[in-house]
Amino acid sequence: MARTDRSRNIPHWYAPEGETLSITAGEGARVTDDDGAEYLDFVAQLYCVNAGHSCEPIVDAMAEQARQIPYVSSSKTTPARDELAARLADRAPGDLNDVFFSISGSEANESAIQIAREQQDASKVLTRWRSYHGSTYAAGGLSGDPETRAVVERHAATTGVGKFLPPMVHDSPFDGDTPAEIGQQAADHLEFVIKNEGPDSVAAVLTEPIAGTSGAYPAPPGYFERVREICDAYDVLLIVDEVISGFGRCGDWFGIGTEGVEPDMITFAKGVTSAYAPLAGVIAREEIGSGIRAAGHPLGQTFAGHPVACAAGNAAMDAYADGLIENCRELAPYLEERLGDLEARYDEVATVHGRGLLWSVVFADPETGEPFVDPRVEPDADNPVEAVCEVAQDHGVLFGTGRPATQVICSPPLCVDRADVDEAVEALAAGIEAAF
Repeated sequence: MARTDRSRNIPHWYAPEGETLSITAGEGARVTDDDGAEYLDFVAQLYCVNAGHSCEPIVDAMAEQARQIPYVSSSKTTPARDELAARLADRAPGDLNDVFFSISGSEANESAIQIAREQQDASKVLTRWRSYHGSTYAAGGLSGDPETRAVVERHAATTGVGKFLPPMVHDSPFDGDTPAEIGQQAADHLEFVIKNEGPDSVAAVLTEPIAGTSGAYPAPPGYFERVREICDAYDVLLIVDEVISGFGRCGDWFGIGTEGVEPDMITFAKGVTSAYAPLAGVIAREEIGSGIRAAGHPLGQTFAGHPVACAAGNAAMDAYADGLIENCRELAPYLEERLGDLEARYDEVATVHGRGLLWSVVFADPETGEPFVDPRVEPDADNPVEAVCEVAQDHGVLFGTGRPATQVICSPPLCVDRADVDEAVEALAAGIEAAF
C-alpha cells in the first residue's frame, strides 16, 4: 500500500483525536521535529533520557560493542554484561549484590515478583493505589492506575495482587495534621492490610520510593523506615520500583537512597542506559541471589542484558558519575523554587511536590479543592491540564501529564541548567494562563 498522509506506525498511548509529534533529532536537553522546530524536552521523552540526547560516549560504547559481538544469549555471560552487573551492585544500597537482567520496566517488575513468590513461597504482592508499574498483564495488575489496570483486565483478570493506600500529603486519604502523622497513619494502614491478607500469604510489598508518572510525590518523613520495620516483622520482602526514580533522577543513584532505607530488591530500567537502548532488571539482596543460584531459574528473555545495551549502561554510569547526578542535586532547589513561584502566582496550582529533578504541578479548583476534571471518572471531558501542556509545547517546551492527568510532571534530562528551568517554567506559566 502506498504511504499517503499518515505513518504506518501506531504510537503507544495513542489517541486518535490528538496530533503526534514526529521527532527527528536531539542534542542535550532539546529535540527537533520534522518541521525543524526545537523543543526543550522537560519530560526526557518518557522520564528516561537522563544523560541528554547527545551523549557521544554512550553512542561510541554501543558501536564498539556491536562491532565486537552484537548479541550474546541471555543464558550466557559476556564482559559488558558482567561489568554492568558489578557496577550496579556497587551503587545499590546495602548488600544488594546480584543482578537479573530484563528488557523493560514492566518485565523487571514481573521478574521481581516471580522471584519474590518463589523465595517466600507465597503468592500475594501488595502495591499502592496511585502507582504505575507497567502495562503488561502482570505489571498492569500491579499498577494502581485505573487507566492501565482497567484496560489490561478488561478481557483477562490478573491475580495475586492486593492494594494499599498511598502515603500522599496533598490530597491524602489520611487525616494527620502533619506530614509525619500522615506517614505514620499510612504505614499503620499498610500493616493493617498485611494482617488482614494474612502475613504468610504475602510475598512482597512493591512500591515506588518517589512516585513517577503517578505523581512525583515523596513519602512523608519516617514512612519508609516504618515500612521496613513492618516488612521485617511479618517476613515480607520490600521491593522498590526505581524504573523512573533511579540513575540520578532524584539526586542519588537510586531514589531509595534519599530515604536511607535498604530494600530487598530494586527494579530498574529507563535511565540505566539513558534510554539509548532497552535494558532493565532486578538487583537483589545477596541472600536472594544465592537462593536463585542454588535452585536455578528456569525462565528468561531473549534480549535480557543485551550486550549493546549493557555497553550503553556502562557508559551512562560513567556520565552520571562525571557530574550529572551532582548537577541534579545542585539544580533541584532552584527548580523547586521556580515551581513554587507558580503555586504562589496562580490559584489554580494546588501544590507542587517532588525530589531532585522529578516534580509534579497539581491543579485543582481553588473554591472546592477538587480537580477541574478528574479523568478517572470523567474520561471524555475536556481537561484544562492537557491544555496547559499543549500551550507549553506551542511555546517550545515538552511536558507530560501524570496519572491521573490532574497534574503536569517535570522530569528533564539531568544536563539542564538554570536558564532551561526558567524557560520551562515560563512556558508552563503561559499554559496555565491560556488554559485557566
